[in-house]
Amino acid sequence: MSQYPMTARGAELLRKELNELKTVTRPRIIASIAEAREHGDLKENAEYHAAREEQSFCEGRIQDIEGKLSNAQIIDVTKMDNTGKVIFGTTVTIMNLETDAETTYRIVGDDEADIKNNLISVNSPIARGLIGKELDDVVNIQTPAGTVEFEITEVEYI
Repeated sequence: MSQYPMTARGAELLRKELNELKTVTRPRIIASIAEAREHGDLKENAEYHAAREEQSFCEGRIQDIEGKLSNAQIIDVTKMDNTGKVIFGTTVTIMNLETDAETTYRIVGDDEADIKNNLISVNSPIARGLIGKELDDVVNIQTPAGTVEFEITEVEYI
């Protein structure tokens, strides 16, 4: 099975979600199923079927998280020497050379990506264009609006 690159923060968030699912959500669903069974005929019991569907979703999510954590390659960039090279986990500030607008992104795993918080997936077009480049490099990145030229103005290992 393939390894999933993940930051230490991302792994911790998945562990918390897994714990919540196992200790809070799963017991609540089991109680809902037991209560719905007491209402009688299961064939026409909407509460029972809804609880069983929720249980199926919960168990699937638990398996998904356990699989990802067991195959996680946790990368902590704070323990690496800052060489100025863009790698997984780094925080990168880039400047659009056309508009002079600066944007800061952190390159994270797929499960952690959240563009609203400037967390971009390692598999995103921007991250793929930046990985391996260094401070002050000029890169051309293909975006939906066309090719955009950026300069890497800061690389942080935080």
